[in-house]
Amino acid sequence: MERLVKQGAGWRLGWNPEAADYQGLVGGDDWAIELTGAELDDFCRLLAQLAQTMSQMASELMDEEKIACEAESDLLWMEVEGYPSAYSLCFILNTGRRGEGNWLTDAVPGLVQATQSLKVF
Repeated sequence: MERLVKQGAGWRLGWNPEAADYQGLVGGDDWAIELTGAELDDFCRLLAQLAQTMSQMASELMDEEKIACEAESDLLWMEVEGYPSAYSLCFILNTGRRGEGNWLTDAVPGLVQATQSLKVF
């Protein structure tokens, strides 16, 4: 398998199973950080959980109500904030070299979709 990089408006996502230390990559238009395979797995899993939670909250909230939801593993912390149909995303690496990043509302749907098809977990 070779290196795979997906990108869209405001986001980048990469997977390179041949890399020694950092098989994953997440980023925006003007920043990126490499992730270990385990960090990337957690990123994709937690983002899927957050996206599902936001989708489920749509029927619980009034149209003008915003919400923030967090998810965390031993490796990273993530938060989505906004409306169920339009929200921003931020994450913080909890271990190793540490780092953080965020995506604006317009970038999140493409990023969510890309994480679902990046690789088989």
